[in-house]
Amino acid sequence: MKNKTIANLKGLGLAFTILFSNNSLAQWFESTGHAVVKNGDTSQAKSAAIKDAITQALVFSGARVSSVQTLVDGVLTQDQLKISSHGEIQKIELISEDRHNDTYAITLRLDIFAQAEECPANQYTKFIAVTQSQLANREQARMGQIFDVNKAISEHLYASLGNTQMAAKPTAYYNMPLRVDHFFTQQYDYSNALLEEITSRSNSQYVLLSRIRDLSVNHKINNDYAFWQDDSFKRAYKVDYVLFDGTTYEKLWQKSYQTEGIWPYKKTEIIDVYSDRFWATDYGQAISDINQTLTYDLQAAMACLPTQGKILHIENDRLIINLGKAHGLEQGEVLNIAHHNYLTDAQGNKLPHKITTLNQVKVTQLYQQSAVAMSIDKQPLPNIQINDIVELAASK
Repeated sequence: MKNKTIANLKGLGLAFTILFSNNSLAQWFESTGHAVVKNGDTSQAKSAAIKDAITQALVFSGARVSSVQTLVDGVLTQDQLKISSHGEIQKIELISEDRHNDTYAITLRLDIFAQAEECPANQYTKFIAVTQSQLANREQARMGQIFDVNKAISEHLYASLGNTQMAAKPTAYYNMPLRVDHFFTQQYDYSNALLEEITSRSNSQYVLLSRIRDLSVNHKINNDYAFWQDDSFKRAYKVDYVLFDGTTYEKLWQKSYQTEGIWPYKKTEIIDVYSDRFWATDYGQAISDINQTLTYDLQAAMACLPTQGKILHIENDRLIINLGKAHGLEQGEVLNIAHHNYLTDAQGNKLPHKITTLNQVKVTQLYQQSAVAMSIDKQPLPNIQINDIVELAASK
């Protein structure tokens, strides 16, 4: 079929945050977006599918997407297409659209004026531990007996992160329940020991913690007099996320999300939160949308964060570190070593601080998740301890 131009974005006044350089190069990207048709609303599904396709193309082109919203009837409207990126969409063409049962699929071709990401940290792979969300109020999970929904949502998020071209790769740490309330306070009263434990067990530099604040069931949405109808309710979903560097214990990013969806089950029905049936509901899809938005928000937050490791073992002029092939490390690469040197403020809070030493080591043996490095002058390394920081070079 002949390509149909959906929109030429010049002059539409969309909200872009764009950087230009002489290295910019326009490229065509093709992507397919999918969405579930809810309550027969094909218009909404079409908009969601376009949003999905555009977001995928932006991510693949190297753009850091913060949010892509409000796409109505298959035509981009003058609303909030926000790209915190190094790229600009010039034109969008509709290649095909198709509906199969309750799934709507749209394939787009996008002309993206992209520029290479000037971020040395992107040369290396970062790992983020996805932990199990804490249910702030377990009593709210009573309707449907969804007491395991926090674990199911964390598992779903892990899959979402893994299926996206992220600045960091997820590692699964959602099988262990955690109490994380104190990580969301304004004070510095959270536990560095817990962050260190998660980092060590998962071999992940970054740690994502979360708590579900609200699962309450709101008003009934169908008529009390329509006795032939099953009861349907609106159910809330509010969740907080916080990202930490497990090496420095520094809080790097924090954000809250909220939504609601139709809870279509009977009050006494017990729900399997791991089932496709649950995730296909309006409520399950609402949570999926939050997870997808979070995925892109994390990508933007982590794009230029550094990749650092720790010393696991010391023997004379040799070290074993917890970085390897999976992180993008290469044979012969030179690394710096730094010490933790925490500062204390007037309230007695520890503040992250490090001192980079003159010691340098070269990678001599490389494994998937670890490496052996030797002092570049083949002399014993002075004043080096286990858990000291290993810093990667700025560029290869």
